[in-house]
Amino acid sequence: MQTRKGYADGRWGQIHYTQCGEGLPLVLVHQSPTDSVQFARAMAPLAERGIHAIAIDIPGFGGSDGPEAPPTIADYAHIVPAVLDALGIPQAAVCGHHTGAVLVTEAALQSPSRVGKVVLHGPLPMDDAERVAWRQHLAYEKEWNPRWDGSHLAEAWARRHGAQAEWSDIEAFHANFVHGLLAGSRLWYAHDAVMTYAHEAAMAQLGQPTLILANTGDVIYGYSKKARELYPHFAYAELEGGTIDCIDEMPEAWAEAVATFVKA
Repeated sequence: MQTRKGYADGRWGQIHYTQCGEGLPLVLVHQSPTDSVQFARAMAPLAERGIHAIAIDIPGFGGSDGPEAPPTIADYAHIVPAVLDALGIPQAAVCGHHTGAVLVTEAALQSPSRVGKVVLHGPLPMDDAERVAWRQHLAYEKEWNPRWDGSHLAEAWARRHGAQAEWSDIEAFHANFVHGLLAGSRLWYAHDAVMTYAHEAAMAQLGQPTLILANTGDVIYGYSKKARELYPHFAYAELEGGTIDCIDEMPEAWAEAVATFVKA
């Protein structure tokens, strides 16, 4: 199944996206730090299930131009209607993973007429203390800089590897690692925006049909369980196993769960 690349005009320049298939439009937004390569293995399975999959690079990541100063989640959220405008699509479902889940939530609140359904894979219903702790934990991203001896690459690899107890797919790990490095000095922007955004309050405002999607091997799986308790009116689906790279590791099962909800 062939994928096609394109660009939309955004607040900070061009927004890069990849699309595949025909049918119900679904905007996909990745975790950080990586880019839409995260969805590369899932695009064809989604298309085979009657989904027009549209994967966006968050500004500053992948092929999208980025801001010169750290944005907020509210700033980032404009990318969803911007890409839909470029493609002439009046309304689409949205699906985000980790950082992407936070971003598509805000996009659904800002542009409710443009978003029909919402899929949140790995939502982040944190309290203020948890957000502060996570922000401190991720502070190393602000200090990341290239070094002539290449030691910065080994350090970044070790940090990502240490984020999970076990990994199952080194090709997926490597692809997301390399694509994450492309953010350069903007590496920390998206995580920082997430940790200053009250996702639990935003989720409570969603009026669209919403699916909380979880995988049991996700390092933040506990937040998905918390979201299920906080928002029992949302649909819930769970995949067994997987890691942070769940979408790459089990694209068929993931696409089936997402497409089933979007097409219901």
